[in-house]
Amino acid sequence: MSWVIMRYHPVTFFSLRPYNATSSGGQTLIAPTAFAIKMAVLNACIQTAGLDTGRERFPVIRDLSIAIGLPDSITVLKSFAKIRRPARLGDPKIRDQTIADLRNSKQYPFQSTIAYREFVQFGEPLGMPSENAISIACMPSDGVPPPWLASALQAINYLGKRGSFLQPLSASVITDALDPRFTVITRDSTDFLMNSTLQMLDDCGNSMTFDHADIYNAKRITLGKERILRHVALPYELTRSSRGYSLYERIEEE
Repeated sequence: MSWVIMRYHPVTFFSLRPYNATSSGGQTLIAPTAFAIKMAVLNACIQTAGLDTGRERFPVIRDLSIAIGLPDSITVLKSFAKIRRPARLGDPKIRDQTIADLRNSKQYPFQSTIAYREFVQFGEPLGMPSENAISIACMPSDGVPPPWLASALQAINYLGKRGSFLQPLSASVITDALDPRFTVITRDSTDFLMNSTLQMLDDCGNSMTFDHADIYNAKRITLGKERILRHVALPYELTRSSRGYSLYERIEEE
């Protein structure tokens, strides 16, 4: 049973809203989800080896066991941003305007609004947890990593929301045992510290097919079937919080 571990450097802030967040608000998760990592691996396979190869490798990617190691401290930055969304005639802000007025405006067919945004800052380069950083570890269901898995992990350049860029730091490492500071995110946490931070992280269900993952296919992904939620307790405690930020620090076992 072997894990493939890849180290990354966070080029930009990380952001990934929970499954139930709206477009104008919602907090960010403090860690990438298994679903996001698997879709990134699939995308890397398609880009480097072609669509047919990605389709062939998808069952292995879907069933991967994934663990992550995070830095000792994580900072969540809170902010508001001005965005534009499609104008709706029933909106109270524009209900007194005529269609002609809207079409003559510089913003139509959009309207300006304010949205709440959060961004995660990993204080150190993404790397091995023992080096006060973060890494991603993957293991196939049969425990034998295929030769293409390491190259696919090295081809990943972002996770979560577009713009959350990553840069691989070195070649992958294969190991039979994970550092205890890793957290497996493809199963529900059953043994965890009391002050841990609970996160709802999504994952691929057993019934998910390549057609579900294909954004150009009409097949819908249903929550609870093709896309499932994991209750993962990350060993981090909220130690400081204000209007502009929240600080999470790793809980060390005594």
